[in-house]
Amino acid sequence: MVADTGPIGGNLSHEFIIHASTGESEVFCHRDYLDFAIPDADVNFDDVAAIQGIVDKWTSLYAATSDKHEAAAFDALPAETKLSARGIEVGHIFHFGTKYSAPMRAVVAGPDGGEHAVHMGSYGIGPTRLVAAIIEAFHDDAGIKWPEAVAPFKAAILNLKQGDSATDAASENLYRQLTARGVEVLYNDLEERPGAKFAAADLIGVPWHLWSDPEDWPRAGSNSNAAPTAAASS
Repeated sequence: MVADTGPIGGNLSHEFIIHASTGESEVFCHRDYLDFAIPDADVNFDDVAAIQGIVDKWTSLYAATSDKHEAAAFDALPAETKLSARGIEVGHIFHFGTKYSAPMRAVVAGPDGGEHAVHMGSYGIGPTRLVAAIIEAFHDDAGIKWPEAVAPFKAAILNLKQGDSATDAASENLYRQLTARGVEVLYNDLEERPGAKFAAADLIGVPWHLWSDPEDWPRAGSNSNAAPTAAASS
């Protein structure tokens, strides 16, 4: 979204916002942005035309933070396309050009043999802020609901009768199978009541819960709306 550069200066300033009702930023945008597909991770940044296409698409509609909001332009949008909401800033980019390099004499030799001031830009993302933003955007009354791509553990194994030879063996066997497949697993083998184990898994936000008891092994449940991508046999 178009945003103010702040005291650091420069231009072409854009913030990257996660939509969250608890966010500190008020944002205004065209509702179609919510349906835009995120560019793939394997984008070829050497393909200038492809990159320009992505930039053109993501700057084609109205989107601005409160600092740069133009009420007249926003009001001109059809009512059903207008979105006014709150969000959390997780990234900020802007172009300095030669604002700093020229006075500091930060130059490079060009193809013509002459010296040219370096063109600078800032591309900032805050990892700790991003973690907080994800939690704000993905949670419910029971706790965090980590998206699988960033979850600290993909699955939690809950042994509901710790000390029972059958459930101990089944839980440990599943733990070995999943870790052998590269799945990050949290195995709760504490001497706790089942309710406490389920509550802890929900609070931590592990996407998939696998649990065992002597009469009903194994069972699985999801802490998200996603479907499982793979299953391990016991």
